[in-house]
Amino acid sequence: MSLSWATAALDLLYPSLCAVCDATLGAGRRDPLCLACWRGIERIDGPLCETCGRPLPSFDRAPSGAPPRCPPCATVPPPFDYARAAGVYAGPLRDALHAFKFDGKRALARPLGELVIERCGGLLGPHVDALIGVPLTRARQRDRGFNQAALLAAHLGAASGLPHKPRWLARRHGTRPQTELTADERRANVAGAFRASRRVAGAHVLLVDDIFTTGATAAECARTLRAAGARAIGMVAVARVLAVTL
Repeated sequence: MSLSWATAALDLLYPSLCAVCDATLGAGRRDPLCLACWRGIERIDGPLCETCGRPLPSFDRAPSGAPPRCPPCATVPPPFDYARAAGVYAGPLRDALHAFKFDGKRALARPLGELVIERCGGLLGPHVDALIGVPLTRARQRDRGFNQAALLAAHLGAASGLPHKPRWLARRHGTRPQTELTADERRANVAGAFRASRRVAGAHVLLVDDIFTTGATAAECARTLRAAGARAIGMVAVARVLAVTL
């Protein structure tokens, strides 16, 4: 019996429900997301800031022909070389990430990873030496039961053939949850929070996270990796919060 027939047979006996909207999964499903939720995700399209990936209102280049950059990156470039996100943190994508991160629905790592590959697959090339999920503290990971960024990095690694190196970056100490903090508070909150392995020296590493908000966590990870000798540092996230100013 083929996988598709086996899935159909099981669905007749035990109808599968979407992890976000509880609708019965049907044709076009991205298990455990239904087709409607998958299609309802707002993808991020260009033009984008060449550095942080923020959508730009126009594609006006500087007279010198320099690549387009948003005002914050043009004024104070971040410590990472580039960052991209697959979708806007809103609607079904926000709900899927909440279910993944806080409700323990680990199976969502597959469609969320597929979204990253769909929109940002060009980043997952042989120029990258390692994927690193943004680490949690041991206490937070123990309470949650898993690290959502590490699960995403593992999925992307399996799909792309790139090595996933979770031990190349770790948390030094706990931090306050970033959710309710301002941009300045986020930066202060994660300052000095990470430590990197010496094995990152000379490597092009790609950080993986679920949500890019102000970029404070990505920036602090990048500073730590750069101090340990990383040659190039990129960042890819499932979703981006567009209402936040860096």
